[in-house]
Amino acid sequence: MTEDTREARTQAVRALEGEFSALISRMRRILSENAERVSPGMMPGAYKVFTTIVRRERISQSALADALVVDKGQLSRTVRELEQLGLIRREPDPSDGRASILFPTAHGIERLAAARAPQERTLVDALEDWPVEEIHSLTRLLHALTSGVVPD
Repeated sequence: MTEDTREARTQAVRALEGEFSALISRMRRILSENAERVSPGMMPGAYKVFTTIVRRERISQSALADALVVDKGQLSRTVRELEQLGLIRREPDPSDGRASILFPTAHGIERLAAARAPQERTLVDALEDWPVEEIHSLTRLLHALTSGVVPD
């Protein structure tokens, strides 16, 4: 790699980092607002736990802790809170009676859809003029970046 190419790559990565920083700040605000709409006073961390359970549809508490890289004690408290709010339910893991499988409730899915509705329209509107192929391409590239693989 020549110095010009290395410098150009460094500058491109720095610009990308700046855009990610802006995106992360915006997403934090959106997640905080969504958490508040799901349940007044809900912390963004609890919202992240809840949305992960919804996305996975069913997940053991242990796998959830691993996926989110969180303290198991804190996760247990958050799971209890989500359960008390009626957003998720816990059932014994049939393969390990000591473990729990977490599921979203119908009420939880409804609350999440209502909470996401305002910002989803914003994203759809922001991408209105983008070709669908470009949206798929961005999704594919972000997935490659987050999973650590070289994109196709």
